[in-house]
Amino acid sequence: MKISWIAVAMLILTLGVVGSGQPGDAVHTPAKGSAERKAILDALRGDQQVVYKVLFFKVHNSWAWLDVTPLDSKGNAIAEGGPNLLHLENGVWKVLDLTKVPEDPKDPLGPEDASPGFIRNLKKTFPGVPGDIFPRPNH
Repeated sequence: MKISWIAVAMLILTLGVVGSGQPGDAVHTPAKGSAERKAILDALRGDQQVVYKVLFFKVHNSWAWLDVTPLDSKGNAIAEGGPNLLHLENGVWKVLDLTKVPEDPKDPLGPEDASPGFIRNLKKTFPGVPGDIFPRPNH
């Protein structure tokens, strides 16, 4: 059987792009134990020794939106936690500052609610964020 080295190279390239969270991937929740999930949570964790209870987690086209509560070793909440936006830049996940997003006067909860107004302002502040990574409204 003759192997086309071009086909092999294309397959490797395709797997590398899809597995790295680069454009072309579909909206998804990274599996527990996956390298992608670990990289995102490690970026959020920084230097802290903390475990997260994940309440919401979606990734698409190098963007991640997650809502977490930090826990101690006994599983008790050690802080309030909340939503976070991360972006994959040069192969490294970066936590973005949600305080840069202008407030929506109709939505005092801001990122805690992720209302259409907040998401609209967030997309203006951080162009390129896909809308499908946010929780759907309960309306």
